[in-house]
Amino acid sequence: MTGLTIKDIIITPIAATDPPLLNAAGLHAPYALRTIVEVVTHDNIIGISEIPGNSDIDDALEKSKEIIIGKDPFQLNQIRDAIESHFDSETTAQRGDAPWDQRKIVHVFSAIEVACLDIIGKILERPIVDLLGGKRRNMVPFAAYLFYKYKGAGGKLEFGIDRNATGWDAARQAEATTPEGIVKQAIFMVKEFGFKSIKLKGGAFEPQQEVNAIKALYAHFGPNVPLRHDPNAIWKLETAIKHGKSMEGFLEYFEDPVRGQENMAKARQALKMPLATNMCTTSFEDIPKSIKLGAEDIILSDHHFWGGLRSSMELSRICSTFGRKLSMHSNSHLGISLAAMVHLGAALPEVPYALDTHYPWQSEEVIVGGRTKFEEGAVQVPSKPGLGVEIDREMLKILHKNYLDCGLKKRDDLVEMRKVVPDWEFKQVRW
Repeated sequence: MTGLTIKDIIITPIAATDPPLLNAAGLHAPYALRTIVEVVTHDNIIGISEIPGNSDIDDALEKSKEIIIGKDPFQLNQIRDAIESHFDSETTAQRGDAPWDQRKIVHVFSAIEVACLDIIGKILERPIVDLLGGKRRNMVPFAAYLFYKYKGAGGKLEFGIDRNATGWDAARQAEATTPEGIVKQAIFMVKEFGFKSIKLKGGAFEPQQEVNAIKALYAHFGPNVPLRHDPNAIWKLETAIKHGKSMEGFLEYFEDPVRGQENMAKARQALKMPLATNMCTTSFEDIPKSIKLGAEDIILSDHHFWGGLRSSMELSRICSTFGRKLSMHSNSHLGISLAAMVHLGAALPEVPYALDTHYPWQSEEVIVGGRTKFEEGAVQVPSKPGLGVEIDREMLKILHKNYLDCGLKKRDDLVEMRKVVPDWEFKQVRW
């Protein structure tokens, strides 16, 4: 064995406190699950990555050890081929109906790829952005991500609640279920992080209430702060067209108002604003039909779901070829995922829309130095080799203990919602 081969893969599931945020699938649990992956070479170079937490994905990662250990981290094509031949193939249908992606193989490979790129960057003494073709911008912009929410800050009962909190700390734990509450949330988030764009996660309340919130945001922030609305594909086509027309002139783009490429194409033809998706075009196999139908204007990529950072760069070229724009989806994440997103955002040919991030909603961190700083809504591209961030070992222990104590094994917003509304049911289409 040479020093450049992989000798171990360490998989550590963690749980970070998460507020009770509402969405089309229900309610966030008190903890958001993530998995931290460490790939270790024989000369003890450690590459790290972070993916959404799910015990099935963790099991798949564990099973992948036997085919990855012994391989050269530079040989990512060989590693991908080995993973794809080892597991049963997945289809887009296995993504599931929920707002988050439930496939396993794409998560496994993205976890290994990012960790290997971290290793390669450390060996070459280059940041990952240079491995993706080089840096096109020094700062990567992100958007404020608003949620309807119940009162609370997440974690154990009353954990993190500061009744004397002010500013964003107070807004993070306050209830926001009305247009006025959403505007107040936005004011404090924008002030704290400097965001220049605002997105509202919808699908939680009847459409007119959410339209009213968009119009209230526009009334407060004005036309120079781009707005987006995301009902998570839970509206009927006629509902999307009716309420979409009432938001023409207010929205920068309309994200997944309806389910499926066919309905998205019909909505796109009827509305005078760009449509974006993270739910109807979610893999390379979806793209031919997307182009044929004209299903969207913007694809919201996510390197966790599209098979890694290099695949996301390939996606950007396909989008450019077929007249699509590319931006980024987000899920509840910590600083390792954020660093990977920033490297990718710095390498993309263009960033026409500020990227999504849940980061303001999380209060803990697993990287050395604590929470990543935002400057005027943007994050500076790390300049250190690899990802440019390292694991805080003490925090990793604490967050792993959270995972063991909380008993959660996968995200399930239905279970949490039924604690509040016992007979609540998820519906693919609700309004």
